[in-house]
Parts: sequence; C-alpha cells; structure tokens
Amino acid sequence: MCNRNKKHGVIAIKQCLIKTNIMNDLEFLIPVAFFAFTYGVFHLFVRRKERLALIEKGVTAAVFNSESNVSPSLKYGIFCIGIAIGFLFGEILAEYTHLNEGIAYLSMIFLFGGIGLVAYYFIAKKHARKE
Repeated sequence: MCNRNKKHGVIAIKQCLIKTNIMNDLEFLIPVAFFAFTYGVFHLFVRRKERLALIEKGVTAAVFNSESNVSPSLKYGIFCIGIAIGFLFGEILAEYTHLNEGIAYLSMIFLFGGIGLVAYYFIAKKHARKE
C-alpha cells in the first residue's frame, strides 16, 4: 500500500500510514451501508404493494402522507445544530477526561443529535395543537 522509498521521506510515510489507519477505521461502514441499502429497497417495495392494495380497495393513500405543517428544514437544522454541539462536547470530553476519543465523540454526537430531534418533536406537536 505505502511506497516506502527513501526519496519520499518520513513525512510521506506518516501520511501513508494515516491514510491506511483511516481506511481501517472505516471498514465498519461497508456492512452498515449494505444493510441500509437492503432495508431501503425492501421498504420501497413493501410500501408500493401497500399503496396498490389501497388503490384496489378504493381507499385513498392519504395514510402515507405524514406531512406536518412544520418545515422539515427546521428538523434538519435542529438536528445539525445538535450534531455540532455534540462534536464540541465530544472534544471537551475527550480532552478533559480519560475517555477514549471515539467513544467521547460518538456518545456526544448521538446524545445531542437525539436531543435535537426530540426538541423538534415537541415543537411540531405544539404547532399541531395550535391548528
């Protein structure tokens, strides 16, 4: 993988080793992507069959329209803000505790991302009550 010729020097070798470590750290994404793709395809086919069955019965497919009057941009905005705060708190947690850096980052990202989604849920629920 790494070309360790002397003409490249120590810096090139370090950069190559860093790239190799990053690739090793991202190996888990292959099965995750596979299962996400499989789930997505399965979900699309099942949903299509459900819609066709509803059309055959003469019922509208309004069940699948889960539109709320709150903008989806608000959900993604709050979620991204939560992730950003999670990165910041993950850095603080990794720096000032003896916790592993990966665990600190992931735990804070998921925690604050989840808090952002819960906050969106309550905002959407409050907005739905007004109407």
